[in-house]
This record gives sequence, C-alpha cells and structure tokens, in this order.
Amino acid sequence: MEPIITHFTDTDLYKLTMCCAILNCYPRAMAKYKFVDRNNTVYPPGFGKLVEEQIIYLENLRFTEEERIFMQKRCYYIPQWFFTYLKGFRFKRDWVNVHQDEEGHLEIMFEGYWHETVLLEVMILAIISELHHRLSGELDKIDLRDYYKMSYDKARRMLSAGLCISEFGTRRRFSLATEDMAVKAFMDADRDLRKELGKEYKGSFPGTSNVWLALKYNVIPIGTMAHEFVSAIAGMYGPQEANHIAMDMWQRTFIGSLGIFLYDTYGFDAFAANFSEHFARVFAGLRVDSGNNLEQLEKICNRYHELGLDPSTKQVVFSNALDEESAIELHKAVNGRVIDSYGIGTALSADGALWDIKPSNIVIKLLGIKMTEKRHWSKTCKMSEDKGKVTGDSDIIQIFNYLLHRED
Repeated sequence: MEPIITHFTDTDLYKLTMCCAILNCYPRAMAKYKFVDRNNTVYPPGFGKLVEEQIIYLENLRFTEEERIFMQKRCYYIPQWFFTYLKGFRFKRDWVNVHQDEEGHLEIMFEGYWHETVLLEVMILAIISELHHRLSGELDKIDLRDYYKMSYDKARRMLSAGLCISEFGTRRRFSLATEDMAVKAFMDADRDLRKELGKEYKGSFPGTSNVWLALKYNVIPIGTMAHEFVSAIAGMYGPQEANHIAMDMWQRTFIGSLGIFLYDTYGFDAFAANFSEHFARVFAGLRVDSGNNLEQLEKICNRYHELGLDPSTKQVVFSNALDEESAIELHKAVNGRVIDSYGIGTALSADGALWDIKPSNIVIKLLGIKMTEKRHWSKTCKMSEDKGKVTGDSDIIQIFNYLLHRED
C-alpha cells in the first residue's frame, strides 16, 4: 500500500510547537503513550500489519526546504534553532509497538524521548482513521466534488453568521483529500463572502491546524498545545502547580507569542489557582475543550474580572466537539463578552452524513513520563471538565483528586 503520510508537516501545528517547548525545557524527558479506541472497533485481519507498514514509511519523511521557508515566515515565534533540529529529525519504527488481538482490536504503545515521540500521535491517528475507512470501502463512496460542495455550504452558513473558524481535523479525518476539500471550501467561502458583503462581513477563516495544508493554500497554521504538555508536567511535579509551570515554560520558549493556553487538563478550579494577573496579561487568551461551553465562559469571564482585566479584550477559542449548529448558537450566546473563535475538527474533515459514514473515535494518550533517562517513571492522567474525557489509571486519578481538593 502507498504511504498515507507523505509530508513531514502533514500534522497539527501543536505537535511541532510542543516539540519545540519540550526540547527547550525538558530535552532529556522520556514519555510513554497508548492508543485508545473509544468505539472498541474490531478491525479486519491484517490491519495491524498495515499500520506497522505505514509507520515504517514515516522513516522516509524529511523536513524540506519548502516547509522550512514557509514555517519561518508564518510561524515567526518559533526559534531558528528548532528548524535546524527538524532538518535532522528522523522517525524510527522501533519507538512503536503495534499488536492486533484475535478479536481484531488494535493495541498500540510507543515510548522514547518525549521530544521525538511527541510527533507521532497525530500521524498515527490519521493513518489508522484513513486505513479503516479505506479498507471498509467507505472512502470509495465519497465523491470529493460533493464533499467540497457540502463543506462550502457549511462554511457560508457559519462565516456569514460572523464566526472566526479554524479547521482542526487532521487526527480523525477520513483522508487527506477530505480535509483538503474542507480547507479549500472554507477558503473559497471566506473569499466569496468578503466580495459579496464587503464591510458587513464579520466572519473569517484564518487557517488550519494542518501545517502542510496551510503551506499548500498559504494560510496561517493554527495551534498551540495539547493536554499532554500539562499532563506530563503534572507527572513530573504534581498537579497542584502543573498549570503554573506549564505557562512559565511556554512563555520562556515563545516569549509572549503563541499565547492561547489550554487550561482544562485538571479542571477550571485547579487552573484558576495558578492563573495569576501576570499570566492573564502575558497570555492572549484560553481554549475551552471540555465542559459546558457557556458555563466555562462564565468562569473565564469571572476570573478575568477578579484579576482586574476586561474579558472582552481576551480571546477564547472553543474547540469542544463543535459542529455547524452548535458553533453558530454559541457565537450568538457569547455576544461579544470575549473575542471568540472556533476550532472545528471531525465535523469538517470527517463529515459522512451524505454517505452514512461515521468518523473514527480514536485518541492517543500519555501514560507515563520521566524527567531524565535515569529517573523513575511517573504515571500521568487527564481529568478535564467532562467525565467522559478522564483518562489514566484510577489510582493516579484518585491521588491527583486528593492533592487538588484537599483543604489543609
């Protein structure tokens, strides 16, 4: 089978920016990861071998001069030394262990230096998702012209409602082609609405999380970090100050740029205890990725008010399982209380409504971390604002709950 990932930057920007911060702050840290299929999918015989084959293909990827020039221009906040690192980066099949059991369930683990293995997650998820839909015959049902039209109509409705939208769909896309169609459709709709509505047009499509597609269409690569960054730091230092340390490490790396902080790894209250006036001023805003969006907005606004800041000057990125209708309704409800924008993933790159195709429900989670090769492994977890998004061993979740909520 031909390689599914054929470009080094066919990944989400946040994996690259986290890699940069990890190298800058924790160059000797090591990490363990585990694949989780929330639908407990039974894959066809030999599926695991095909995944292994695709992982071997990753060894051929190279960070090209074209990609370097684009990222230096568009990702101005990334230090120049990091592009030198990427130039010499090589994936290794030995980092990953793939197993398919007799029932057909897929088991994947990988471990190694954190700054290396951090770049695997999005690519492996995209590989699994596309392989699954390809082998099932579902990709053959999708007419890309229809996918473009569906995406264009969706884009016009959201953008004309005044939304600022970025495409976040690489991890669980049907294929690179469907994600490509979604990005192109939103670009075209944004251009057309600007011509039609002029100054009355309030929407925007700044770009996509996928760096390769951002390069292809010369738009902005969008993204900052994942829960993984805070989760790993909590594993090394404990959860009480994990957000504080993460914010400090982030600003040291990017010097005030790339300032949207993902706050909900251990819930809003744990974050708020670390969110001082200093950080509230340094960071441009926050990303909401779990819980009730309006309840989270209320908490965010209250915290900014407590710190003496006007929340309407701060950006809030909503990315919690949004689709067209929920994003439009949320934008109406926000009503200018913050500078709101929307990161939408699966609903754009894996919308199978016309063909009765359901997207994959797969993730890769950080299991363990150690600060250097000689330290012991520490377990990690994510607790979030949604019970369904809690991951990690029950014992470490119980310990973290105690540490975060004890009153002494």
